[in-house]
Amino acid sequence: VQLQASGGGLVQAGGSLRLSCAASGRTSSMYRMGWFRLSPGKEREFVAYIGWKTPITSYADSVRGRFTISRDNAENTVWLQMNSLTPEDTAVYYCASAAAGRDYDYWGQGTLVTVSS
Repeated sequence: VQLQASGGGLVQAGGSLRLSCAASGRTSSMYRMGWFRLSPGKEREFVAYIGWKTPITSYADSVRGRFTISRDNAENTVWLQMNSLTPEDTAVYYCASAAAGRDYDYWGQGTLVTVSS
C-alpha cells in the first residue's frame, strides 16, 4: 500500500484545514486508516482512525469535536477535516493504514500543518 498525504499549510488560530490521504496498491488489504501527528519535542500522537470496511471512528481527546475523519472507498481516499485549529495542533501529520489484526504498517510521507497565533 502506498499513501500520499496532502493538504497541510499555514493557517491562523481558529481556522480550518482539510488533509487528504490517497491510497494506492493493495488497498483491499486495508482494515483501518489513521492519522497521526508529530510535533517537535513530542512523541508521535494518535489523532484519529476510521474503519476502511466499517463505519467505526475514533479520536484523540485533544481533537474530538474539532476534527472529523471520513473516507471514500471508491476514491481510496481518507480526509481529516480540522476545525478550530490552535497552535498546539502544529505538527507534521501522517496517514497510515493497517490490515486486520495488525498494527499500522504503511505510512504516508507527512504533511506539515502550522497554526499561527
